[in-house]
Amino acid sequence: MQLKYKIDENEHYVHFCKKDQLKKITDCLDRSQSDKNVLFVYDNNVNKTIVKSILDELNSFGCNLFVIECKGSKQNKNEKFLFKILDVLLKNKFTKRSIIISFGGGVVGDVTALASSLYLRGLIYFCIPTTMTAIVDSSIGGKTAINYKGVINSVGNYYHPDAVFILEETIKEIPEREYFAGFAEIIKCGLIGKNKILTYLKKEKNELINRKIEKVFKICFMTLNEKIKFFSKDIYENNTRLMLNFGHTFAHAIEMAIENNLKKDFIRHGEAVGIGILCEIYYSSKSKNSLFQTVLDYLEQFNLPVNLNNSNIPIKKVKIQNEIYHNLFLDKKRVDKHPRYISLKKKGNPSIQEMKDYDFINDTILKVIFGK
Repeated sequence: MQLKYKIDENEHYVHFCKKDQLKKITDCLDRSQSDKNVLFVYDNNVNKTIVKSILDELNSFGCNLFVIECKGSKQNKNEKFLFKILDVLLKNKFTKRSIIISFGGGVVGDVTALASSLYLRGLIYFCIPTTMTAIVDSSIGGKTAINYKGVINSVGNYYHPDAVFILEETIKEIPEREYFAGFAEIIKCGLIGKNKILTYLKKEKNELINRKIEKVFKICFMTLNEKIKFFSKDIYENNTRLMLNFGHTFAHAIEMAIENNLKKDFIRHGEAVGIGILCEIYYSSKSKNSLFQTVLDYLEQFNLPVNLNNSNIPIKKVKIQNEIYHNLFLDKKRVDKHPRYISLKKKGNPSIQEMKDYDFINDTILKVIFGK
């Protein structure tokens, strides 16, 4: 299974790899006409057997390999990690025909991609995502970033991977919580798009929960294909691509508030997105309507939290509530004094709006995020 799309007339690929198909990586490396200098950046939480298999495949192709092992936590999505990668590239005289490969979740992918874009203004970049959220969301679209001064994705740009490899082995190894966290992004694409993602989720729920690989590949293919429709002609988020931020205005505000106060990954990005989707539906409709209830049901079916009360986070409610409110005004979509969000009153019909009712923002935080 393969997905192909174009950005500025350049072709990009997503390869779905069953067991024993790692040769697809070196096949793409061969077609790239690289100089075979390869920097492999991987998260130390991933399965080391898979890491060894990938490195063995690269060695068998005659690559000159350099390796960086890192911890793929949100706290490491920073300038220190970015410059660690750049230092290796400079020290070993990588060229524009050299390759960087990331093997990890969204943090590893985002920072490695940013380094790929900055070094000599761009070299060849391959992405092998290892979390469900990275697979269905951050692996394509070209968003690269680090968090800076406590603000999520405040320093970054756009740089697309030449190829993405989604491996059966990594899907089987994803921890349960990380696996389900990715389904919030799948549900998001099903809500803003016009394809049959939500129908497929409902029909194949048990097979997806049990990670039947053909079904998982299919839902990932459907989600990525829908995402491509939104970003391929609007790379820089001037119009249609903004809709992919559905749920993210509140989600990032939640993540920043928790991280700044607790300094730990108590909430996954996908979990925050699920709650953020509920917030933005509630804010746009001013009620917990039928669409709100539908989304809540989908989140619960795929073991996702629907508020912070059931997320086992040791929070001080008033402090976190105030910080979430403050963080909404830091969102990168804001172009005026009011924060912007994606309004969805009907499936398949999102629009970008401003949040001008500040009292109702607090009502949304209280009634949705804290489940009151």
